[in-house]
Amino acid sequence: MSTSLEHLAAVAAAGVPGLAPVAVGPSPDDDADFRSAVVVDAAGRRWRVRSPLSPEASVRLETEHLVLRSFTPAVRSRLPFLVPTAAGSVAHGDLHAFVHSHIEGAPLDIDALARMAAEPDPEHHRHVPSADPPPTLTVQLGRLLAAIHALPPALVLDADLPGYTAEQCRLRRVAELRRAAATQRVPAALLHRWEGVLEDRDVWRFEPRVVHGDLQEDDLVISRGRVRGVTGWTDLHVGDPAEDFAWLLAARDARLAEGVLGAYAAACRRTSFQAPDREPDPHLLDRARLDAELALAQWLVRAVDRGADDLVADAEQMLATLEQDVARLPDPAQGAGAPEHPAEPSVPNGDQRPRPAGGTERSRPASGPESPRPAGGPQGSRPANDPDSPRPASGPDSPRPVDGTEGSHRAGAPEGPAPAGAPGPLPGRTRREGTEGPAQGRSTTS
Repeated sequence: MSTSLEHLAAVAAAGVPGLAPVAVGPSPDDDADFRSAVVVDAAGRRWRVRSPLSPEASVRLETEHLVLRSFTPAVRSRLPFLVPTAAGSVAHGDLHAFVHSHIEGAPLDIDALARMAAEPDPEHHRHVPSADPPPTLTVQLGRLLAAIHALPPALVLDADLPGYTAEQCRLRRVAELRRAAATQRVPAALLHRWEGVLEDRDVWRFEPRVVHGDLQEDDLVISRGRVRGVTGWTDLHVGDPAEDFAWLLAARDARLAEGVLGAYAAACRRTSFQAPDREPDPHLLDRARLDAELALAQWLVRAVDRGADDLVADAEQMLATLEQDVARLPDPAQGAGAPEHPAEPSVPNGDQRPRPAGGTERSRPASGPESPRPAGGPQGSRPANDPDSPRPASGPDSPRPVDGTEGSHRAGAPEGPAPAGAPGPLPGRTRREGTEGPAQGRSTTS
């Protein structure tokens, strides 16, 4: 299947009756499994089209499409954020491309989210039509997770999606640990640490909930300090709510995970239909930390299975770094509770890290936020370093008219600021059944 921007625009037109594309631009995604674009139609509406590069990726998109179709208006009304709407699909041999509505905004990296949570920008709330102060990002994230976990399990089970008991969740982690140990490449201290958590039955006493299952910062659509939408619904299931907290532990500021958990618990105490009917169990962050650390072992197993010696070496190096970090922390076998003031994790290689218990990998292009630039119209007056400034039409990521011609483009950036200095494609952030890149990054011990 062709994956040029123009072809993806044609796919959108074929998948959504009446859609007449007038502009198309790149959209951040996992370059190993998908090609994506944001298409603007003649009415100014935006659509996101995702085309798989393998049968496995196609199955994942089909699952997400099924999930989004199961989000009825009644279900969506329970959520304090937007969810994409499934609009159409196009078959191409054994693969299927899918078209969803596009949510305006842009993802931020984990540390940018932590900074925004710690120091809200007053400019983001100047035009909020309310006498009450808007909730902080920490509170928004806590309420977001509570709303997902309060969804009825029938939503998942009726769609024939997986459901796991607490014991089944534990046994799945045990199986992952055994596969990692079989490589004989995981430090013994880490195996001992993880075994201690898995053998402590108190840690695994929790009420299974509907969980996103693959939540990461890339799945949060942020605009003006607000979480406008959540994407990436390929792994929705009933399971351990800790899975949706693991990504928070990668932030340099440990207060982010603690603050979000506090906001989550507060939402539960309000006894609203937008939150679970009981507070989180005391070991939720312990299991989240286990998930985040096991992500490195899962990457090692995949690298060994593929015979990728360079990736195996990368995974071994990161496991060694993790071993050094956990050596400074209490042994979980002597009590799985997190320390009151956790040590600051080391940063072995910048902001790149594995996705806890991840699936497909997604990376942002160097072009920044996912926003096509409609053809025609004057260019706005912007500073030269403004991340939303239009690039020359010859640039590799330049959005273009769908007829393939190049000309002037006016900025069509999402409302709100784009992430400053948006990184290029990030290797090594793997999701469930991930495929590419060494899992480089800071450890999640805290």
